[in-house]
Amino acid sequence: MKKQPQVELRTTPHMHAPQDVVVIMRNVVLALLPIAGWSVWQFGISSLALLLTSVLACLLTERAFSGSEGNTLGDWSATITGLLLGLTLPPAFPLWMTAVAAFIAIAMGKVMFGGLGMNVFNPALVGRAFVQAAFPVAITTWTPALFEGRFSSFIPSTLTPPFLIPNPVGDWNTRVAVDAFTGATPLALHKFEGVSTPVMDLFLGTATGSAGETSALIILLCGLYLAMRNFLDWRIPLFVMLGAAAAAGLFHAIDPQRYPEPLFMLFSGGLMLGAWFMATDMVGSPVTTLGVIVYGLLIGVLTVTIRLFGGLTEGVMYAILLANAATPLIDQYTQPRVFGQSKSS
Repeated sequence: MKKQPQVELRTTPHMHAPQDVVVIMRNVVLALLPIAGWSVWQFGISSLALLLTSVLACLLTERAFSGSEGNTLGDWSATITGLLLGLTLPPAFPLWMTAVAAFIAIAMGKVMFGGLGMNVFNPALVGRAFVQAAFPVAITTWTPALFEGRFSSFIPSTLTPPFLIPNPVGDWNTRVAVDAFTGATPLALHKFEGVSTPVMDLFLGTATGSAGETSALIILLCGLYLAMRNFLDWRIPLFVMLGAAAAAGLFHAIDPQRYPEPLFMLFSGGLMLGAWFMATDMVGSPVTTLGVIVYGLLIGVLTVTIRLFGGLTEGVMYAILLANAATPLIDQYTQPRVFGQSKSS
């Protein structure tokens, strides 16, 4: 009996794009490396250990939950989650807490929803939100940039054993003042003390902050690289920044003494990193043109609102998570009208 040829039926599109998930993810990792490198230059071996711990813990968690699906480490998504998570944490954050955040990011932010392409929220921000609630003191303890001795010794709190209270100073044999290691970020200084940080310091990356959120210039250049390669939707970061600038400009015009200028809002904290590398997550962002605009503006306005009127100094994380939750609704109400269809149908 002659064997009949098998016909394979597939849905559209039938043309293969020049890039796939692995290529896109690998390029995102490459784009994050300069930001990670600047973090290590600013904060030394503690930042390096933080990033390595975050990435390694994400990879181990991903492998542990792979199960019958096989090894899923090759798609680079867990590496991106680890890098992004580490870059959002304070440089002196204890390594064991970092590992906990990485486990939560993969287990609850990704695997629980079904894996790559199924997650509703950005996994790195899920891990960051967990440790924000679980370890509020450690996650608000900051380290000054470019301090002496950063390449020869760890910040003591980095190596804090599990379940012990971190000591940001310890017996560190440096000439840095004790109170410098419990200092405030530019956002906290402005919110609680009315002290403004020069915009150029925020732009170039010489101020205190999370490991990878200090240099707006480097983040912008790395984000533009991905946009030029068409690996992210450039409209999302554009409208995030426009939304934040418009909201900040409005309040600054009302009371310049109380509310900071738009450039301060754009370059401080994690807005740039969130706009270019987290809000642009293809899974958690809308697919319609109008939806992308609404999504970006929502994140920008929410960020400024939380920063100015909330109890926290930073609002990017919660703004993106809230926008991720609203994405299905945004897509539903921004669908373009089908050609030839009447408004009443």
